[in-house]
Amino acid sequence: MNIKTDQTLDAKGLACPMPIVKAKKAIKELASGQVIKIEATDKGSTADMKAWAEKTGNQYLGTTEDHDVLSHYIRKSSDEDTQEKQHPNVVDNESIESLDENAVILDVRESAEYAFGHIPGAISIPLSDLDERMGEIDDTKNIYVVCRTGNRSDMASQKLAARGFDHVYNVVPGMSEWSGETKKSK
Repeated sequence: MNIKTDQTLDAKGLACPMPIVKAKKAIKELASGQVIKIEATDKGSTADMKAWAEKTGNQYLGTTEDHDVLSHYIRKSSDEDTQEKQHPNVVDNESIESLDENAVILDVRESAEYAFGHIPGAISIPLSDLDERMGEIDDTKNIYVVCRTGNRSDMASQKLAARGFDHVYNVVPGMSEWSGETKKSK
């Protein structure tokens, strides 16, 4: 597939949130309507790029894969004043250290990240699977969404809120600064 692009960004070898961080900076240099190709090796970057594009008002065109390199194509929005939306309900790590039975901790990191250390009792649904698996989440409970830094969890929180979940909270800064108990999957 030969896709015309205006800029290529090398984000190979970088893990979340760095491909997004680099993409945010690079897309600012593009004119409205131009297309950027972001090359990444992080498997979670497909869901991250799609969600980030939607969040910022840019157009996610698609992703191709060639020899473990993912190429994400995003068209810059024609709206120069597009502001990145953020989920309004944010809590800090300490807020989730002692939750009651009316709460769910939803971990949206990739399964490998979850396996090597997660909050005990947290439910694992990677951001890339969230649309298909929302039915597994009890929408009558308070949902605390966690990832490594707060970026993916912000995108997931917005998706949940848009689908009618009323009590959704993005946990920031997330697992990168989590000092509470963790558990490994067997």
